Amino acid sequence: MFICFFQSVVAYSGTFVAQYHGAGDASGERRSFFAGLWLTLISALCLWCLIPVGGWIFNLAGHAAHVVVREKAYYDVVMLGGFALCGQMAASGYFTGRGHTRLVFWVNLSGNALNVLLDWVLIFGCGPVPACGISGAAWATVAAQLFQMAVLCLLAWRDCRAARCAPRHGEAREVGLRDLFMKMVRYGVPAGVYAALNLLSFAVFVLITGKVGDMAFAVSNAAFTVNYLLIAPIEGFSVAGGILVGQRMGADDPVEAGRAGNRIVVLSLTYVIVASASVLLFHRPIIDLFLSGGSAASGALDAAAFHALGLELFLLMVAWQCFDTVDVVLSGTLKGAGDTRFVMIWMLACAFGVWLPLVFAVYAWHPTMTALWGTMIVYVVLMFVGTVWRWTRGPWRKIRLIA
Repeated sequence: MFICFFQSVVAYSGTFVAQYHGAGDASGERRSFFAGLWLTLISALCLWCLIPVGGWIFNLAGHAAHVVVREKAYYDVVMLGGFALCGQMAASGYFTGRGHTRLVFWVNLSGNALNVLLDWVLIFGCGPVPACGISGAAWATVAAQLFQMAVLCLLAWRDCRAARCAPRHGEAREVGLRDLFMKMVRYGVPAGVYAALNLLSFAVFVLITGKVGDMAFAVSNAAFTVNYLLIAPIEGFSVAGGILVGQRMGADDPVEAGRAGNRIVVLSLTYVIVASASVLLFHRPIIDLFLSGGSAASGALDAAAFHALGLELFLLMVAWQCFDTVDVVLSGTLKGAGDTRFVMIWMLACAFGVWLPLVFAVYAWHPTMTALWGTMIVYVVLMFVGTVWRWTRGPWRKIRLIA
């Protein structure tokens, strides 16, 4: 939660890159990247200061002593290297904002492959490398993130040094790095708050569902895993929508920006409808993967009950999937246009003003997993209504991040 706030703030530099790219201002693209690096430096200092806060939270959690030791060991290392993820966002935003998403894909793919390899070596030990357990997992994650940041920053730096991106006399005064930095903070902080508190709200929901029962919680975790596989590609569509809308807004063409956002919505809905139908069609073998993979608590769980509850949760998940898809994509397009404050405020109002109070009420009066998951439909539909209204009627068309 701590890292995703700073990560989202730094990643907003990519929106400025997209807008400057749409405006044909190569100097603005370059300076947006360097402003993102300055944000990364500040984020690193803040993350290091937050390391003791995490330890204090773990002490309050009341977990077993040996668990707390491992929690702190993993947390300290990941927070120490968390700046790498922020720096990676600054560099990847420089490329994605200009439409070079394949380069970022290949670097991320390489970094994840390195992470898997280092996990195997550092967790279990290999040859002269001792087994480091959970600390090894943390160091593997940080090393992979540092690798991706180094490669992307090196490529971005080389690109900025190229003749087509070299600054000309007077461009520093025209763009204004300090003003650009302050704008990124102004528009990026709401995006960071949105990401952090959105994660917090779901963390609270998971903690509540964990009190319902072991079997129900195992099924809920399985369904959330499948839900993530459905929604993760939608996050990619959301990023694409933010890029395309940002580029069109930078070109001062809000009409085409609206069309680009609508096309992304149609594409994402096409995907999620097919994917959701596939999940329902093959729900039994999918649930079997989790039932046989260890979620069944050493075979103590009733397979029939596991399947029955799994189907109920899958049906609820599919029921909100289209609404969630449209909300996620349009939230990305609104952020690409600079309307980050609305996205933050609406999420806070829906999650903490409606959804979580409803979750606590349902848990107090009817604590079943199906009822708790039913509250998700209320939350997602409410988010959908407000986001669609803002996209179709909102003032985002008048926002200008750049001159």
